[in-house]
Amino acid sequence: MVEFILSHVEQGVMTLTLNRPERLNSFNDVMHQQLSECLKQAERDDTIRCLLITGAGRGFCAGQDLNDRNVDPNGPAPDLGMSVETFYNPLVRRLAKLPKPVICAVNGVAAGAGATLALGCDMVIAARSANFVMAFSKLGLVPDCGGTWLLPRVAGRARAMGLALLGDKLSAEQALGWGMIWQVVDDEQLSATAQQMALHFASQPTFGLGLIKQAINAAETNTLDAQLDLERDYQRLAGRSDDYREGVSAFLAKRTPNFTGK
Repeated sequence: MVEFILSHVEQGVMTLTLNRPERLNSFNDVMHQQLSECLKQAERDDTIRCLLITGAGRGFCAGQDLNDRNVDPNGPAPDLGMSVETFYNPLVRRLAKLPKPVICAVNGVAAGAGATLALGCDMVIAARSANFVMAFSKLGLVPDCGGTWLLPRVAGRARAMGLALLGDKLSAEQALGWGMIWQVVDDEQLSATAQQMALHFASQPTFGLGLIKQAINAAETNTLDAQLDLERDYQRLAGRSDDYREGVSAFLAKRTPNFTGK
């Protein structure tokens, strides 16, 4: 079988490379299935403490491969909702719930579901030549892969409306200026910068980082009272972790902590 997702695990980092460069890494059903299997491994393998997603070739991901959605003008209308329900929604939910940091290294164009996939990761580093395109409106479609939930939160309502309705290209520099991504680096520095960040997270208190991620995600819809209760509950869990004990011991002994992620 052709490997549309290249998976490599080293030093606690699982690197997943979208690997259909001749199609700008656009998704087909097999690619979705292979990505799902890799994410299942990341979920159950405690030695994997950070996930890094990037793309092969000159683009990150052009979204859905429209060759797989060729519409017959004389045939029945396709059920795109079934595709969303079968593939994209589980992908978004899996990444959001993964109790480990997810870094996205955007190495070129991120369009459609490729853009919303990237922006939905926990930390986004983009090459200076990269860009983001909410291309759905150009096809008469609605942003999916979490797009309508995500965009107002990362860009604000006015910018989200503009991005979604116009479908214009947004440069990496502008996305950084709008607070949508974490960092922009020169193209030749992207891989090394992303790997360095991933290795950093793989050496940190993974259990606590996972709780931070879940708490910030929950804050999008929680009331203040509900969020305060959640912080109490998560702090109780964090305080019982081996990593908390190690962190305090290392601080008091003035040494570098050796976190295990437990």
